[in-house]
Amino acid sequence: MKIMVVGSGGREHALAWKISQSEHCGKLYCAPGNPGTAELGENLPVQAEDVEAVVAAAREKQVDMVVVGPEDPLAAGMTDAVRRAGIMCFGPTAAGARIEADKAYAKELMRSAAIPTAEARIFKEFRPARDYVLSRDQGVVVKAAGLAKGKGVFVCPEPHMAVRPLEQIMIEGVFGDAGHAVVVEELLTGQEASILALCDGRNIYTLEASQDHKPIGDGDTGPNTGGMGAYSPTPVVDEAMTCHVEREILVPVVDAMRRSFGRYEGCLYAGLMITPAGPKVLEFNCRFGDPETQPLVLRLKSDLVEAMVATCRHRLEEATLEWDPRPAVCVVMAAGGYPGSYEKGHEITGIDAAEGLGDVKVFHAGTAWRDGRLLSSGGRVLGVTALGDTIAGAQKRVYQAVEKIRWKDCYYRKDIAEKAIKA
Repeated sequence: MKIMVVGSGGREHALAWKISQSEHCGKLYCAPGNPGTAELGENLPVQAEDVEAVVAAAREKQVDMVVVGPEDPLAAGMTDAVRRAGIMCFGPTAAGARIEADKAYAKELMRSAAIPTAEARIFKEFRPARDYVLSRDQGVVVKAAGLAKGKGVFVCPEPHMAVRPLEQIMIEGVFGDAGHAVVVEELLTGQEASILALCDGRNIYTLEASQDHKPIGDGDTGPNTGGMGAYSPTPVVDEAMTCHVEREILVPVVDAMRRSFGRYEGCLYAGLMITPAGPKVLEFNCRFGDPETQPLVLRLKSDLVEAMVATCRHRLEEATLEWDPRPAVCVVMAAGGYPGSYEKGHEITGIDAAEGLGDVKVFHAGTAWRDGRLLSSGGRVLGVTALGDTIAGAQKRVYQAVEKIRWKDCYYRKDIAEKAIKA
């Protein structure tokens, strides 16, 4: 098969790395890809958000399957366009992607299906939103309703702390169209977990659970990011919890989407808070998580292409995935200043030394080649991922690898997976 992976981040490098290992992958293209994917296949000068250009490139290269990584092209209808061109596409349609692209819609969908989630109010004007948060006695979470690349979520332990985020979103427009509405939720307590499932419209296949670390600082402090690290599996989700999530969350939401617009096909991501009252949904995403995908692909022993094809052909009941029992930990190395302003163009060294430790893979997220040098080109730059016999062992190995990689002002959290070790 000729396969095209759309996107340029760490998730896409991880997917491309696993897809390239399949006996079914004859030729791999990435649009636009990054220096990491260039080692696996051919990068194409096509932007991930350019639906028409991606379809044209897929036709020109006679691609058999397109795998869409990021949420923006999914929300823009890339899957719809690729399928209209007669090409198999892994990823939900624009209607399905709305579960991530419109948090207000997702909340209404969860309410209609009685899916456990945080109590919430939806606002389209600043003053009612401000008056509501100031009337509350407990902390809240403020979310831009649209796509904000993981940065549109503000955790406010005190109600008055929510006023400034509301001003930024609704008055200053820092997230553009993503701030057309805001969702104000109750602040849930507990441990977070990420559960991803393949969906073919009729069946679901739940992947191994993981835990993301979204705040920029150690101890989950500071502003939210797109993700500073992840590990899998997580002790907060055992087999009984997985069954509960399938029964009470995943199956009901897939059924609700089928009633709303038809089949949801692709990967469905449930971001959960494991509260004393049980798991509650923080968010749904319409694609593989980033950085959760990195430790998952390191642990996945089965052929990912076979599972994706089974999903696209509505034969997911035939799929069986085998997992390495060893845990994996991913640490995101970011540019200093991220998620705020940061510098680009600093030379990166030490990746070969890091991977030379064994059971380590470095996934590129924000890098670029220039004049024979590998340079930083984004906020989240690398996803250093390692396996270990225990979570503590994987954590030790990944930080040994991280210490071998250098560029000016690089930053990373030093406590990824610490919660699992102390559990």
